[in-house]
Amino acid sequence: MAVCNAAIVASRTGARAGWVHSNLPPRVGWGFLRRARVLYCSNGSKGAIVLEQDFSSAVLTEEQRELQALAREFAMKEVLPVANELDPVGGEIPDDLKAKMAEMGFFGIMIPEEHGGLGLGALEYCIIAEELSRAWMSVGSLIARGNSINSGFTDEQRAELLPRVASGELLSAIAISEPEAGSDVANISCRATKDGDEWVITGTKMWCTYADGADYLIVYARTSPPPSPDKRHRGVSAFFIPKERGTLPDGVTGTKVRKIGYRGWSTWELSFDGLRLPADALVGREDHAFPTIMEFLDVARAHTAARSIGLARGALEDALDYAKVRSQFGHPIGDFQAIRFKLATMASQVEQARQFMYSVCQRIDSGERASVPASMLKYLASEMAEQVTSEALQVLGGAGYTTDFAVERYWRDARLTKIFEGTSEIQQRIISDALLGRPSPS
Repeated sequence: MAVCNAAIVASRTGARAGWVHSNLPPRVGWGFLRRARVLYCSNGSKGAIVLEQDFSSAVLTEEQRELQALAREFAMKEVLPVANELDPVGGEIPDDLKAKMAEMGFFGIMIPEEHGGLGLGALEYCIIAEELSRAWMSVGSLIARGNSINSGFTDEQRAELLPRVASGELLSAIAISEPEAGSDVANISCRATKDGDEWVITGTKMWCTYADGADYLIVYARTSPPPSPDKRHRGVSAFFIPKERGTLPDGVTGTKVRKIGYRGWSTWELSFDGLRLPADALVGREDHAFPTIMEFLDVARAHTAARSIGLARGALEDALDYAKVRSQFGHPIGDFQAIRFKLATMASQVEQARQFMYSVCQRIDSGERASVPASMLKYLASEMAEQVTSEALQVLGGAGYTTDFAVERYWRDARLTKIFEGTSEIQQRIISDALLGRPSPS
């Protein structure tokens, strides 16, 4: 769990921490990483120069820049080749890659050091998520299966569980959404009823990614009817369901969702047919779990923005590389103003979103409430990602519409960022309500 921190220390002394710096020369100053690093482009060849210049990471500390470099090298060497091999055929994220992520400490970025984590903040979490998502968004998303647990757990439970979460031993899947409770999340109807000393859960959940691969589920179910139409969020409870990795719990059946992207792991529709749980499976207070859904949304939306930026950057870097080698009319297409200006606009949009992400994350880490800025960030970054990846595909032309290049993966995955963690329309509603107040009920 100390690999990231150890590697940072090692880099300052010229030493090496495992594979991390095995192909890099001894450091001659922080500028080396910021100005001279060359990445692997998505087809595996040396190509695109890192887009960030000094201004891009000027707001970061030396430690944060070094962490960014470590995550970038890990993504390009360990994640990207796997993504290029497995995504086109619908393969799953390999266990050995998950083990390497755990060794790097990626499942404990935001977990306190006293519980085995790195004790870092939302900014470092999003820096790493951007780098991983530039290679494969599914891997950039996987780190969210660690890094925290439901706040309803007691201090004793947290002390027991968090070290296992930070080590990657205990990864989660969250079951909130339902067929009639998507954006309207308070419309949860999956029921949990008491039967003696047990809870019995009956109902259906949708969009539960990693339900099979996780070590436990957190399931939100209604334990009491809402007291009134305007208080539908009340009466919802959370339940902790340990399970064997690679299976669904007894009493739960599932159907895989046929997705067009977000490959590498499965997303499930789950049916709970009288699943019985002990009384202590209840997490936190009965009927009062809804706030635990909402409390982590600022970080979750910043995380989605980071994933969006990573996708857009991957597509942009691949488009830049392609524009240098694809020749038409006797010239590389990068010589033509139509392509040059397109790439310039794309690069500006990516950088704009990144700087906004840094600002919002710093606000979160300062302890300020950042719900509206986080919604603005998530909205702008996800819309940007769809636009930039689409433009990258256009630069590649017909080649971009094939699975021979990774741009189509970035394009497919970017489309999802406008939907999960609150649709773009939900973000606009949050923002407009903050500006104008909520409309009067009719």
